[in-house]
Amino acid sequence: MNGFGGFLLRRAVGMAITLLAVSVLVYVVFYATPGNVAQITCGPRCSPEQVRQVADQLHLGDPLYVRYWHFLEGILVGQDYSTGTSVEHCSAPCLGLSYQTDQQVLDIILTRLPVSLSLVAGAMVLWLLIGVGTGVLSAWRRGRLTERVLTALTLAGWATPVFVLGLVLVIVVCGELQLLPFPQYVNLTDDPEQWAWGLLLPWLSFALIESAPFARLTRSAMLETLAEDHIRTFRAYGVSERAIVGRHALRGALAPVIALNANNLGSGIGGAVLTETLFGLPGIGQELVRAVKVVDLPVVVGMVLVVAFFVIVANAVADVLYAVADRRVVIA
Repeated sequence: MNGFGGFLLRRAVGMAITLLAVSVLVYVVFYATPGNVAQITCGPRCSPEQVRQVADQLHLGDPLYVRYWHFLEGILVGQDYSTGTSVEHCSAPCLGLSYQTDQQVLDIILTRLPVSLSLVAGAMVLWLLIGVGTGVLSAWRRGRLTERVLTALTLAGWATPVFVLGLVLVIVVCGELQLLPFPQYVNLTDDPEQWAWGLLLPWLSFALIESAPFARLTRSAMLETLAEDHIRTFRAYGVSERAIVGRHALRGALAPVIALNANNLGSGIGGAVLTETLFGLPGIGQELVRAVKVVDLPVVVGMVLVVAFFVIVANAVADVLYAVADRRVVIA
């Protein structure tokens, strides 16, 4: 299959293979660690017989590759789990049961996911607006004081950890100036206005850091585009500089920005973990930190796989958008 359809098929197959490889790696890394998994799953009050039943249910006596197959089987068709006193059916896609609460991991993730998606989506809009806008302005004002100031701010933002900027914003905005109360998450469906106000500071602290590479990349791409022959032709015909920058040069600079945005989601997820922890947002990042502390392996593995899934899908979507913007990618 050739053309755009073949390109999409290759990307879909590559995405499936990558996700499978990630699931193998994550499962082996976490479940090959030492420790009495059956005892942790069953709880401290279980008798030795109950612990043995749980060990049999989890296939802990089987080789690691057999256990991984049962894990995949649970994702595809579901699985029954024994908690020592009862048996619970986990419907597909089943990522297991929490060692601490006996909740299905997928239910925990679905409860926390809207918070994390709200944080990342809102911050992504801001970091694109801030980063691309700063890059365009820097290229337009090349060699002037405006460019030097924006370049210095960009480098400072790149070097600042998200938790440092978040603390500064909380102290200044919520403490000294008292412009906003301390952020508290409200569901979008309950009160959209309070939802936005509650996420404003987390969005800003997250986006100001992540916008720095976009500003640098946009500036470089804009300068390269502005030096091309067709731009000089537009100038010779008397097209205004504002129209050249906004209509023609920016369009040519957007393709690498699309690719960077997908790649940026990986580091963005890491920033989301820190941001959620700092502002007390009940998202995936905060739950992942809790699960790691108490060695709740099914929750850790499930959340890492879900995060990996979103990153892989985002990269695949970016490849498609990049191909739409530059058809040479499809041919290659």
